[in-house]
Amino acid sequence: MAKIDNVFRVESLRKAWNYIKPWVVFVAVMLILRYTGALSGISILTGRALMETGVMDASAEEPAVAKKFNYNFTIKDLDGNVIDVKEFKGRTIFLNLWATWCGPCRMEMPSIQNLYNQVDNKKIMFIMLSIDQQSDHGKVKSYVKDKEFTFPVYTPASILPNQLQVGMIPTTFVIDPEGRIVASERGAANYDTPEFKAMLEKLVPPAN
Repeated sequence: MAKIDNVFRVESLRKAWNYIKPWVVFVAVMLILRYTGALSGISILTGRALMETGVMDASAEEPAVAKKFNYNFTIKDLDGNVIDVKEFKGRTIFLNLWATWCGPCRMEMPSIQNLYNQVDNKKIMFIMLSIDQQSDHGKVKSYVKDKEFTFPVYTPASILPNQLQVGMIPTTFVIDPEGRIVASERGAANYDTPEFKAMLEKLVPPAN
């Protein structure tokens, strides 16, 4: 009788493994693609399906040692107004480097828009910094308008500091009011989570 029970148990485990194996392989492959930067070759639809699993949720943990952010550069909004990033000192900043030609960037943008809608964006500054060619300014403007994104979008108006000369996009930084980079994310991620929202709001200085 015990032998029959063992056979039944092994058969049940085999069937369960056969059922979940495709998902395990799918998630493993997508994680490898994400962290090697090869996710740009994956369709936006497939990437968003992966986001639904939760494995791409942005980390809400602060680093053990936070680096200082370099504010010494300028950006330009889509109307051509030049802004010195030093003006954002003392504020919590969500800074995302992206481009219109970047599939993973486009994939994560709806989650950033949802995050932007949920927080007080007068206290948490969003800098969606497009690194498209200057000649593609019209393309950037049209893309933002077509997708109905309302977060602030900028392009560089000067040379970016070394810490923003990243090897892959999208890359996201969170800077606290003291000018420390308290979170960073390389590759596409889901920012529309209660944990990430709470982390951002925790950084906002209390009202006087």
